[in-house]
Amino acid sequence: MGILTIRPRYQELARVVKGEFPDADVSGFVGRRGSFEIEVNGQLIFSKIETGGFPYEDDVMDVVQAAYDGKPLQKITKSRAPCVIM
Repeated sequence: MGILTIRPRYQELARVVKGEFPDADVSGFVGRRGSFEIEVNGQLIFSKIETGGFPYEDDVMDVVQAAYDGKPLQKITKSRAPCVIM
């Protein structure tokens, strides 16, 4: 999974979050190969390395909503399988 594949996933997720939560500070950077991690308020809520795939947008939005509401954040443990091109 290369950087070109991950960047569009980040951009789409950032667009969805900003669409629902315009005040959210959304930032991203290229990390180690094969990683896709999401932190909310400094807490790791999703890791592709741990789950083997990418998060579902609805799950991410649920965590962002919980943070917005001041509720405890739950780590996302399910994922969709990554796309593999051979």
